[in-house]
Amino acid sequence: MSDNAGSRGRDGHQRPGARRRSAHHRSTQRPAERARRTDPARLTAYTGMREISDGAYGNLALPRLLREKRIRGRDAAFATELVYGATRMSGLYDAITAVAADRPVAAIDSRVLDTIRLGAHQLLGMRVPTHAAVDETVALARQVNGAGAAGFVNAIMRRISERQPDEWIEIVTATAADPIEAMAVRTSHPLWITKALRAALIGHGAATAQDVDAQLEALLEADNTPAKVSLVARPGLCSVEELIQAGAQASTTSRVGAILDEGDPGAIDAIREGRAAVQDEGSQLVALALADAVVEGAAQERERWLDLCAGPGGKAALLAAIAVGRRIPFVANDISTHRADLVRQTLRAVGDLADEVTSLVEVRTGDARDIGDADPGAYSRVLIDAPCTGLGALRRRPEARWRRSPGDVPALASLQRELLGSGITATARGGLIAYATCSPHLNETRFVVEDVMRKRDDVELLDARPLFVDARGEPVDSLGPGPFVQLWPHVHGTDAMFLALLRAR
Repeated sequence: MSDNAGSRGRDGHQRPGARRRSAHHRSTQRPAERARRTDPARLTAYTGMREISDGAYGNLALPRLLREKRIRGRDAAFATELVYGATRMSGLYDAITAVAADRPVAAIDSRVLDTIRLGAHQLLGMRVPTHAAVDETVALARQVNGAGAAGFVNAIMRRISERQPDEWIEIVTATAADPIEAMAVRTSHPLWITKALRAALIGHGAATAQDVDAQLEALLEADNTPAKVSLVARPGLCSVEELIQAGAQASTTSRVGAILDEGDPGAIDAIREGRAAVQDEGSQLVALALADAVVEGAAQERERWLDLCAGPGGKAALLAAIAVGRRIPFVANDISTHRADLVRQTLRAVGDLADEVTSLVEVRTGDARDIGDADPGAYSRVLIDAPCTGLGALRRRPEARWRRSPGDVPALASLQRELLGSGITATARGGLIAYATCSPHLNETRFVVEDVMRKRDDVELLDARPLFVDARGEPVDSLGPGPFVQLWPHVHGTDAMFLALLRAR
């Protein structure tokens, strides 16, 4: 975008006084004298914000909008940063807007508030010159919110532009009850999530009472850093070398992983064909750990693998590819017909390979809580990728932090216990159960496993840490004291995946 130039030094930072001079100059213009329409990238970003407000997922809605509007290259990157950044940081921006408007944001029309969030992100979170951020946001407001709203947006943008980000943070955190609440506001996280992550850092042995606040701040900042595009080469279908030839670089974390620094992953043949996919390296490590572990006893006699809650199918596809390579039958299950259809689509290339080697890949629709009783002792390896709050993937899902509430945790934890119990019952003696969540919340992770194990004598907990090795085969560091494994964005560069590995006996 041309907006990324002007009023800057060679280092890309705004020259001293440029923000104030530009804001003063532009504030003398009436909104009617400015552009009446903004550019397509900003308009598409606003449309994406509205879809997210209506319940859509940003990672699904925005790519579709960019395709429909034929926005590519730098404009697509600009629109993506606008939507993700404004959504991710909306907690902080709303606090600033409330001060600038001298009213609570609940009193501002939600459509106008989305426009202001986009403008605030350009002023406070991007290298957009002040005059461009103000002018284009007012033009957007005129186009989508109306002339009356444009005047209000102009006033808010002018007031926000009068202070630097650090000044605004000092203002909006001045009334915080304690340093943790101030950190939550500063890093744009709900307070309950901030406290839960702090407890998780200590509970999983990743921090001590002395360094937990520093670790917490690093974790929250990692949540606000856009995640790299991680790719997985599904064994037997694609190699890491093929992804490298397509423009990626080999992962140092996963032996089947690659990193795409720029470009559209959908433009890679292997991804379009389902032989490779976009998948976090932490998820790859979890699936590889289950596949690499050794089964014993009765489970060795007839290997059969199960993904209990497979939708939308990322881990299932990696496990299925490995299973097919070993000529082992694989079953993927999901309770939702729609999600089961997504799994079928994801596993299509693996299924074609299975047909070629006369192996079996099957997708079922059913309640995972019933599988243990319906099929006891039938599987040698069972993955339980349990539904959870998703607090470990906040950097990839910018809207997730604002959609969850503390009340979600008890219901999910109850379901997680039932799923783990079913998975244990479905596993043959000597077989393995991998209980995984994309959340480090203690009530979704170790407390679930420990509670289930207290009530059963047919399962033992294994140390999962030796199974986590990087692309060179070296042990992954800082996994916690064991036997559980907890990954962290600020430590490992992955989502905060949790894994407990159990053996049926």
